Amino acid sequence: MIKFFQWIYTIYSALIFIILMILLGLFMVIPSLISERGDRISFFFIRLWAGTWSFLSGIRYQVEGLEYIDRTQPYIFIFNHRSFVDAPVIPMAIPQTLKALGKMELSKIPVFGWIVGRFAIWVDRTSTESRRISLEKLVEILSKGKSVVVAPEGTRNDSSEILLPFHKGAFRLSIESQIPILPMAVIGADRIMKRGSILLRPGKIRIYFSEALQPPHPSPTAVDEYTAKCRNRLEAMLLAHEED
Repeated sequence: MIKFFQWIYTIYSALIFIILMILLGLFMVIPSLISERGDRISFFFIRLWAGTWSFLSGIRYQVEGLEYIDRTQPYIFIFNHRSFVDAPVIPMAIPQTLKALGKMELSKIPVFGWIVGRFAIWVDRTSTESRRISLEKLVEILSKGKSVVVAPEGTRNDSSEILLPFHKGAFRLSIESQIPILPMAVIGADRIMKRGSILLRPGKIRIYFSEALQPPHPSPTAVDEYTAKCRNRLEAMLLAHEED
């Protein structure tokens, strides 16, 4: 009986998600097409979409550590990816306009892929050429003073491990551009949509930011050491706050 009501809730939440995206989609996209400064207007509507959907679905957010974010400074945000619900978490938590690195498969979702594609860089993780092109695009975005957000695990973590092994591209990019890494721990999203399930449930997602990690100067060991340092920081944040 509980699962029956969860199916009803999931269908309701999915319909709200789609309706809001259709209603607000043009307001999200058009300002960014007119001007780069239009991103601020676009993100107002993106947050309106994410916030309204979350409210109507009974999903709440608790964000801590915003004092570590200098809104005039670009960052490479990294986060732990445990749930598809992470998508609305990003605009709700990060108080900047930014671009996200996303899996190419998401671009094929009708409407969603077209809208989100304006604010994402799609990458085919099986293709070396696609990864190279995506990094070039990230460099261009950072050079304009805009932040980017990356899930360094490369895919959703459906395992029992705290974190999957990190891909090194974001950390290499941080060292080359000297843009700091800012870790973001997302806790509770995998309770709203459990691993291996498409069913949703209401609940609270907690997001914690830490002080940014400044990149080292280039050296033969810099990328490996910096990757490990950032991973250790994010893992420590997750272990500390999951016990709260």
